[in-house]
Amino acid sequence: MYRIESKIDTLSEEFKKNKEDYLHLLNQYKKILREIKKGGSPHAIEKHKERGKLLVRERIDLLIDANTPFMELSPLASYNQYDNQFPSAGIVTGIGVIHGRETIIIANDATVKGGTYIKESIKKHIRAQEVAMENHLPCVYLVDSGGVFLPEQANVFPDKYHFGRFFFNQAQMSAMGLPQISIVMGSCTAGGAYVPAMSDETIIVKNQGTIFIGGPPLVKAATGEVVTAEELGGADVHTAISGVSDHFAVNDVHAIQICRNIFETLKFKEKTNLEILEPEEPFYDPEELYGIAPIDLKKPVDSREIIARMVDGSKFHEFKARYAPTLVTGFAHIMGFPVGIIANNGVLFSETALKGAHFVELCTSRNTPILFLQNITGFIVGKQYEHGGIARDGAKFVHAVANANVPKFTVVFGGSFGAGNYAMAGRAFDPRFLFMWPNAKISVMGGEQAANVLITVKEDQLKAKGQTLSGEERDKLYQSIIKNYDDEGSAYFSTSRLWDDGIIDPVNTRKMIAMGIATSLNKKYTDTKYGVFRM
Repeated sequence: MYRIESKIDTLSEEFKKNKEDYLHLLNQYKKILREIKKGGSPHAIEKHKERGKLLVRERIDLLIDANTPFMELSPLASYNQYDNQFPSAGIVTGIGVIHGRETIIIANDATVKGGTYIKESIKKHIRAQEVAMENHLPCVYLVDSGGVFLPEQANVFPDKYHFGRFFFNQAQMSAMGLPQISIVMGSCTAGGAYVPAMSDETIIVKNQGTIFIGGPPLVKAATGEVVTAEELGGADVHTAISGVSDHFAVNDVHAIQICRNIFETLKFKEKTNLEILEPEEPFYDPEELYGIAPIDLKKPVDSREIIARMVDGSKFHEFKARYAPTLVTGFAHIMGFPVGIIANNGVLFSETALKGAHFVELCTSRNTPILFLQNITGFIVGKQYEHGGIARDGAKFVHAVANANVPKFTVVFGGSFGAGNYAMAGRAFDPRFLFMWPNAKISVMGGEQAANVLITVKEDQLKAKGQTLSGEERDKLYQSIIKNYDDEGSAYFSTSRLWDDGIIDPVNTRKMIAMGIATSLNKKYTDTKYGVFRM
């Protein structure tokens, strides 16, 4: 492979200014993330520790192998919602390595409203289970939850992808042969009691963990019986009498060690075999991404400059370099793993879509994971292009991406607008992971385009009634639409609602994708079968 020749002048004022602005943006993100990771209120944290409990991220640090990373998913879930009373939506999920095995970890944070579930907590829990199923990973549940947050019950209880989906997924995962281990470190009540009951093995902590279908207040109301939580469903009851739990732990640390011991008994399964090379750092400094990443999305960015600071040795074997230049395609390695890369360099034309579909076919035929780098305004519009069959050719690209059975990974490094989001493996197209940079924007179209479209529609409606829009009214409407699209199109709005798997520092992109590919190897890649292409 040839090394990409960068054309970026890192000494230019433009580069320096972009880097300064980007670092300001990045520091804002890191400040928010630090606050979120503290968990609940100081009072709730103090009470939690007084009970002899470890904080949720302390538990995870002890559970995973020493000096290995934890790939946390959606840490800013529910950010700027619910008056920010649910940091990380009260639940921490991600991928860690336990005795050498990539494992999904789902951990309640009891310092956040007692670990109760809101809509985003549900979505985050289910998403983690989906990751386990997609990649054939074992799953550890660190249970410390009061169940449904009752004021939000209508948004978390009855629907297909609400609370009950946890247990459906657990049954499916068990049938797939995916080991599931529960550590009950606090409350586990009502429907939540089925999390440990449906796990392969369950550990419960003395004088902390409780499992019951109905707690003491409900028992008293229903039967008149007065009973303590420990008498009803504590560690002694469930390890010595009911058999609901399999292992008795004296504290959090002991429970975590038992869980790690269980992992020593699990059978390793054969992984997908990729030709993995010795990892090599990029030739160009990844921190130069701060000076390149688009803050003003109107300014074009050559995606090769992004790729050069992400792939091993900055080496890239480009495919169809001279054809359809608004899409960059080619092969590279990321931390030793082979990867096909599809990156935007402008709007999608018919020939661009055909090039993309062709390259996806190459990747699927070679069992090579695909990385999509999104900075896309969408497909080209206009009479000439409609007559030329842009919808037909775009459909080929969409077909190819939707049916590609190799792992897909998506990073939005700029804008993600319109149907371009779909063709470039947006959330609806099931990439294994989708991450956004802090500067990223995502919406059906850009704010200015939306404002012009909506104002034109409004003016046409008024014209039919013999009315007009004054200049002042027009400007006010224009600004309100722009603000709304800016707010709802931000990376923070997206990640709060789990439209992605998290905002990441551009420099960490390479590590996150490598971890994603390593995780994907736990499931054998299957052959790709395409449907009917409109020729």
